[in-house]
Amino acid sequence: MISALTEKPIQLLLLTDSKRFENNQTMLDVLEQALIGGVDTIVLREKALDSAKLLALASKLRLLTVRYHARLMIHSQADIAKAVDADGVHVDSASIPEIRQIKTWLDNDMLVSASCHNIGELEQAQLQGADFVFLSPVFPTQSHPGAPALGAVKFLQLSSQVNIPVIALGGIDVKNKKLLHGAGVATMGGILDAKDPKSAATALL
Repeated sequence: MISALTEKPIQLLLLTDSKRFENNQTMLDVLEQALIGGVDTIVLREKALDSAKLLALASKLRLLTVRYHARLMIHSQADIAKAVDADGVHVDSASIPEIRQIKTWLDNDMLVSASCHNIGELEQAQLQGADFVFLSPVFPTQSHPGAPALGAVKFLQLSSQVNIPVIALGGIDVKNKKLLHGAGVATMGGILDAKDPKSAATALL
């Protein structure tokens, strides 16, 4: 773990999705290009992988993130995060009440973040001691067509009501990112599906 990173603000976070690729090595190549382009945090989010495969992938990704001085967060699997010396754990909104217990079990300098969708979840995550949160969906997304989006104004309004960093997630591109007044952003397809992941990351920054 690179402890100094826990204090560095998140500007561009990338969530993984191995189902988009033929194999894990292809995804790792794309992730490396994204890191070169400026991604500062990666969340390994692979719910379909068993623990052994997730551990193997996390170990390889830990080496990459260390090389490029980026954070590695593991989705849900705190034991995997500890095993590979990741920078922290990310949990979904249903697990927000467990954040304090997770932080107690983890090393003190490991981060815990959470997915939020409304002010209630934001406030609960803050109360539980989350280090940062995602708030989504900010803009309409291809993954959830027709789902109501917060919009930039509502995102900024909700973000201002808590004292922890709030990362925007959902449908973010180069144009609408400007509406978020410098907030950190998270993406998946915007980089993973790009023909040039390095350039896509740099453009989002």
